Amino acid sequence: MKILIIGGGGMIGRKLAGRLATDGKLGEREISELTLFDVVSPDAPDNCTFQIKLRTGDLSKVDEAKSLVAERPDIIFHLAAIVSGEAEEDFAKGYRINLDGTRHLLDAVCAIREYVPRVVFTSSIAVFGAPFPDAITDDFHTTPLTSYGTQKAIGELLLSDFTRRGMMDGVGIRLPTICVRPGSPNKAASGFFSNIIREPLAGAEAVLPVADDVQHWHASPRSAVGFLLHAATIDGADVGPRRNLTMPGIAVTVGEQIEALRIVAGDNVVSRIRRVPDEKIIHMVSGWPRNFRTDRAIRLGFQADASFEQIIRAHVDDELGGNIG
Repeated sequence: MKILIIGGGGMIGRKLAGRLATDGKLGEREISELTLFDVVSPDAPDNCTFQIKLRTGDLSKVDEAKSLVAERPDIIFHLAAIVSGEAEEDFAKGYRINLDGTRHLLDAVCAIREYVPRVVFTSSIAVFGAPFPDAITDDFHTTPLTSYGTQKAIGELLLSDFTRRGMMDGVGIRLPTICVRPGSPNKAASGFFSNIIREPLAGAEAVLPVADDVQHWHASPRSAVGFLLHAATIDGADVGPRRNLTMPGIAVTVGEQIEALRIVAGDNVVSRIRRVPDEKIIHMVSGWPRNFRTDRAIRLGFQADASFEQIIRAHVDDELGGNIG
């Protein structure tokens, strides 16, 4: 089996590649080749028993997508995107990367005769816009209130239509906010949800720009990798014609995040959080979805974390070697 990860240099792409290298197979099929593609050079996972190809380029260029699918990968994970804050700040760049890149990839796949790969597209809960019910169900309409959410919603429609016409076998997964993200802060507007956990655990100060009663929908990097693997192997007939699914997660307030941090790491770590209200972020967050009922995804076998405390402990184990700063 040949696998292509577009966005293989990003956090989730690296973790997915590492898991594939460890497992050596996807589902019941042995992996023969893994290609990692990103705008910056991705790193090969350790202890890999199959062939690894590392490629760099710009997916928004038509020829790049054609070159990537020329070898007919059986599974394509499309993870590449610029994040919410950057897509909002740079309108043209957001559409060029998040929409044009996706369209070029799908067009390149369907241009090859008798080639119908599984395409796993990472969408986002940003496809939903306020006003919201207490919990967003699988039947709630997609009316995004950001450019990033709009770009993802268009990608979902394209994936569904190309799949309907038999040009590919697509599954779209709407990821919760992934928390706790390792590494340095990025330009995602939601980055503070991870910052207020990651930085204090590492012995550094974190700034909290919103009130403690702000609620949001989270899943860990471990769960995100699990979602991707399940989406790659699930029977398309079970998914049916509605090819995009909202992934399960945990709905918690910022205050509940902080209390979970206190349970795991104590008051001294929590004291490293400094509250500095930011009206721009407060306004943006007010239009974000907060809670979901993900009945379809759960029925199809997708699984998420049991609690936010579990999410923090996973970060401590995976990124800090079990040690708290």
